[in-house]
Amino acid sequence: MNIYVSNLSFRANDNDLQELFANFGEVISAKVITDRYDGRSKGFGFVEMSDDDAATAMKELNQSEYDGKVLNVSEARPREERPRNNNNRNFRREGGRDYDRNNNKRW
Repeated sequence: MNIYVSNLSFRANDNDLQELFANFGEVISAKVITDRYDGRSKGFGFVEMSDDDAATAMKELNQSEYDGKVLNVSEARPREERPRNNNNRNFRREGGRDYDRNNNKRW
């Protein structure tokens, strides 16, 4: 089962999450989500465990304090597909940028 953990301390890393959940059974994987540009934690992560161990861990750790913050622990939902931004090509450009210097439509 995949577990969603939010309200993590920004100092928490993958190993911290692994150790926290290891008290309740075998942890298959533990990942703190980080910003792709600066590498800092976004304050949430995911843990994968067997269903029985995960149920116990969620029950015990939800609303518990860890590193000065109260954790929210729940079953992870499947990621929803979102349309890609496509560099704003779906939006009408403003300010005359639709045309090149010769007044020809660029798009």
